Amino acid sequence: MTRGRIALALASAPLLIAASTAAAAPGIGLRSIRLVDHTRVARFRTGAVEPRTLTTVVRYPLTGRGPFPLVVFAHGFALSPQVYGPLLDAWTRAGFVVAAPVFPVESPGAPGGPSESDLVNEPADIHFVITRLLAGPLRKLIDPRRIAVAGQSDGGVAALGAAFDPRLRDPRVDAALILSGAQPAGERLDYAHAHVALLAMQGSADTINAPANTRAFFALARRPKFLLWLLGGEHLRPYSTDRRYLTVVERASIAFLDCYLRRDRLGPLLAATVPGVARLTAAP
Repeated sequence: MTRGRIALALASAPLLIAASTAAAAPGIGLRSIRLVDHTRVARFRTGAVEPRTLTTVVRYPLTGRGPFPLVVFAHGFALSPQVYGPLLDAWTRAGFVVAAPVFPVESPGAPGGPSESDLVNEPADIHFVITRLLAGPLRKLIDPRRIAVAGQSDGGVAALGAAFDPRLRDPRVDAALILSGAQPAGERLDYAHAHVALLAMQGSADTINAPANTRAFFALARRPKFLLWLLGGEHLRPYSTDRRYLTVVERASIAFLDCYLRRDRLGPLLAATVPGVARLTAAP
C-alpha cells in the first residue's frame, strides 16, 4: 500500500449523471450512477488526462422505512467494489444505503493499468460522491444527518483522509470504518477536533498492510474508537470471501454503524470478540 500525500481541497463541481438499474440480491435495490467532476482531472499511465469520472454503484434497502443512513465505501488498489459484494450487501440488508465508487486511476480498468499515485485524490472523491448523492436522484432515500465513510487497504487510507484530514473535514461524516488501512504518509491528520467515531479492523497475519500501521493511527484517534483484531486474518479475504472472519466483520461493522449512525445501544459492538477469531479493543 502506498501512503500518498493527501492534500486536495474539496470543490463544488458540475455533474453529469447516467443511472441504470441492474440485478441485485434479494431485498436490495441497485443503481449505477456516473458522476463526473469537471473541476479535477484523472491522470493515467498512458499520459491521458480526463475529468474525474466516478461510476458509483449504490445499494439501497427495498424494505424498511427511510430515509436511511449512508455509507460510502472505498475499494483497494487494483480492485473493484464487486470484490466486497457480500459485505456491502450485508450493510444494505441492515438498513443502510451503500455507495461504492470506482476510483478512475486505481481501478483494474484504468487506461495503462492502475496507479497508486492517484490515492492523493481519493478523499476528495469520497466527499464529491457524498455531495452529489445528496443532490441526486436517490436523495430521498438518504438521511443527510447520518453518514459514514469506509474503505479497505488503499480505500482505508482514503477514508481516513476523508474523515480526519483538517483540510477535508466534513461535518456530515459521523463515523469511519477502516479495514486494513493506514495513515497517509507525511500527513498529519487531526483526530483531536474531528468528532468522528472510529472502528478499525486489522488481520494479525496481514503481510500487505502491517498491523503496526493500524495500531499507530488507532493510538492517535480520540474516543469513541474500537479496534477489531482478526486473529490470523490476511489482507483482503476477511472482508471478501473468508466466511470465518467475514461473519464477524459483518456483525461488528453493522453494530458499529447502528450505534453511531442510529444511536442504538453499544452492547452488540462490545460483544464482537470471538475466541480464536477476533478480539475487540474498545474505548467508547
